[in-house]
Amino acid sequence: MADTHQAVIEEIRPFGKARSTIKGEPLSKEEIEKYTDFFKASLYLSLGMIYLKENPLLREPLKAEHIKGRQLGHFGSVPGQVFTYMHFNRLIKKYDLDALFVSGPGHGAPAVISQAYLEGTYSEVYPQKSEDPAGMQIFFKQFSFPGGVGSHATPETPGSIHEGGELGYSISHAFGTVYDNPNLITVTMVGDGEAETGPLATAWHSTKFLNPICDGAVLPVLHLNGYKINNPTLLARISHKELEQLFYGYGWQPYFVEGEELESMHQAMAATLEHCVQEILKYQKEARESGKPFRPRWPMIVLRTPKGWTAPRKVNGHYLGGFWRSHQVPITDTKTNPADLKILEQWMRGYEPDRIFGKEGRISEELKALCPTGNRRMSANPVSNGGLLTVPLKMPDFRDYAIDVPKSGATVDASMANFARFLRDIIKNNPNNFRLMGPDETESNKLARVYEAGKKVWMGEYFEEDEDGGNLSPFGRVMEILSEHTCEGWLEGYILSGRHGMLNSYEPFIHVIDSMVNQHCKWLEKCLEVEWRVKVPSLNILLTAVVWRQDHNGFTHQDPGFLDVVCNKSPEVVRIYLPPDGNCLLSVMDHCFRSQNYVNVVVADKQPHIQYLTMEQAIEHCTKGIGIWPQFSSDAGEEPDLIMASCGDVSTNESLAAIDLLLQHFPDLKIRCVNVVDLFKLIHHTDHPHGLTDKEWVALFTANTPIIFNFHSYPWLVHRLTYKRPGNHNIHVRGYKEKGNIDTPLELAIRNQTDRFSLAMDAIDRMPSLGNRGATARDALKSQQVAAANYSFEHGVDPKFLSDWTWPHEGVKEKLQKLKIVS
Repeated sequence: MADTHQAVIEEIRPFGKARSTIKGEPLSKEEIEKYTDFFKASLYLSLGMIYLKENPLLREPLKAEHIKGRQLGHFGSVPGQVFTYMHFNRLIKKYDLDALFVSGPGHGAPAVISQAYLEGTYSEVYPQKSEDPAGMQIFFKQFSFPGGVGSHATPETPGSIHEGGELGYSISHAFGTVYDNPNLITVTMVGDGEAETGPLATAWHSTKFLNPICDGAVLPVLHLNGYKINNPTLLARISHKELEQLFYGYGWQPYFVEGEELESMHQAMAATLEHCVQEILKYQKEARESGKPFRPRWPMIVLRTPKGWTAPRKVNGHYLGGFWRSHQVPITDTKTNPADLKILEQWMRGYEPDRIFGKEGRISEELKALCPTGNRRMSANPVSNGGLLTVPLKMPDFRDYAIDVPKSGATVDASMANFARFLRDIIKNNPNNFRLMGPDETESNKLARVYEAGKKVWMGEYFEEDEDGGNLSPFGRVMEILSEHTCEGWLEGYILSGRHGMLNSYEPFIHVIDSMVNQHCKWLEKCLEVEWRVKVPSLNILLTAVVWRQDHNGFTHQDPGFLDVVCNKSPEVVRIYLPPDGNCLLSVMDHCFRSQNYVNVVVADKQPHIQYLTMEQAIEHCTKGIGIWPQFSSDAGEEPDLIMASCGDVSTNESLAAIDLLLQHFPDLKIRCVNVVDLFKLIHHTDHPHGLTDKEWVALFTANTPIIFNFHSYPWLVHRLTYKRPGNHNIHVRGYKEKGNIDTPLELAIRNQTDRFSLAMDAIDRMPSLGNRGATARDALKSQQVAAANYSFEHGVDPKFLSDWTWPHEGVKEKLQKLKIVS
């Protein structure tokens, strides 16, 4: 038993000669020597980026003043990434492959940056970082240095679409790049720490959505270097058999390459990568020639090498190479400890910079020839700068899908179901560059009409009952998996590689991807500072099944706070829209689909609602983003007594019903109705490009009139956005206050004081001039509210006359004319 246990331990250690599933020696002795030199060049550059600000080629003894004052970066994953990258270059050249490299452990950015430099791309993009001693010094110093570039695979990195700072998204991003990209192979390095995350674990299922006829392929390389920051990694400490069974169960065919002895590892990696490429090409050829899509066991590689491979095994009596200490900056006291400085110098000189970079300070033409040229270089692939490849959508005219609104406020229609017709035709017109993603909610979200143009992608098995509304097809355009992380990752990869799409989700569960959206916003903002990055289509997120219609699902399904998360992001890259009706939804979505480099968040409920604006009125309203609705106002050119404002479809309904109640009690009251579509109109124009100036604000809200603002989300968000505004002390916001249960819609509104009765009473409280008239009306409204709540509690539904309320058939102006209040 002890012998068996020891054998298991030995087989999962990363040392010794290569052990591999695929046998072969495709490389000549001369080629091995070249790849060894290229490997040395890459690792030298990687250490130089972490440590050096001067003396880039060590042409004089290394001194403390040559070392950066603060060394930052991660070395541990670099050797394995470099090893994979350079060996795949051989296959790009041999098979003329279109390939991209995604660095999951992107914090090991020296790996991919060194490759871009050696391939020549880096110097083409940044001429100052030339391939000579002077350029190399700038190249080293700028890494993780003020005014330079970050220590991850940031947007400044040629060839990168994935920063790799927050772990878990490499596989889903990679699959996003290859959907509808039939010739692309995206080589994806998966760190064994990243492999422990939930998003990564689910993303392995992405092959169930990969059609070998119309899509490319992802070649994952799971890099087992054994350690995270200060812990072993799980997958590096289980047996071969268990690991193999894990990935076989996911549907992959794993191939192992393990060891550290360089010559044998070169042969093993070269043979294994080539076998994988041949399998990919074979499966694609079979499917494309037969016209019959199928789901093969796609190949993947498990690469086991020591952490910080080639680093000294021990420093100062403690393990370094092959241990967690090599994860970040391997030797930490080089600035203050001469002995450590000497060890670093010996280590770096072991890569033979004098010989490999020569007098000119660049690698030889022989080594350069190992790299592909032009756009076949992974660091120069246009897919990684997707805006270069973007084809604008062929958009149908959204006006053709207008909802007829003969009477404002008195027409009820299903905004989301109507929008589905528009979305259907976008998919129909753009069969190769638009996809709809979502976590099993497209049908529930009333978007099922899209299946008329493109069904749901499904590469799994089919049952006969799937014909009865399953809407499945290997050639579908809708992608559903019950993982918001995977859907978001697919969509990000898809749009960053130049295509278009939308994610639809229940509002409460979009929080699952708060952090992913946060990372994408940061990526887009940084791209705006990188002049060679071309703008990409926007990330469009449609949120429905909103908080105010989650009364039946209960408290856990009630959370509109995603808007707060988005509001924290840079005003350069985020937009939030809350269209009040169906025609506004069409206008907003048309705008979003045409936009670039934004995260557009649109909130609209999926149930039938009152419609307010004709299409032409909706276009005008959405273009302005905020405006007075005269058809529901009674101030008619006079100073208003009250501003009733709203933002969000359900919130607007209740606000208008409150106006109706107030005018029933006080027909002479001068009320101004203001509606907000573009949330960032509220913020000061100095803080957001969409913000109103103070003059524009006062023209709508005045500076001295009470404002009852009914808001879709948490009320304090509006206070935060409007804190600079004239008369901000007059703004009284009502919104979701974290009060919920299994309620009716009206009960839920009453709990949070966003119902029509609460709003009307609140308005009365803000107008002391109403005196006793106000007190009488307030008491009557309170009685109505109590009666409605009691009815809902007893019958389980709201009173029909309240749930079916529409704006009275007589308009405000006509009613006031009859009362002889206006002419």
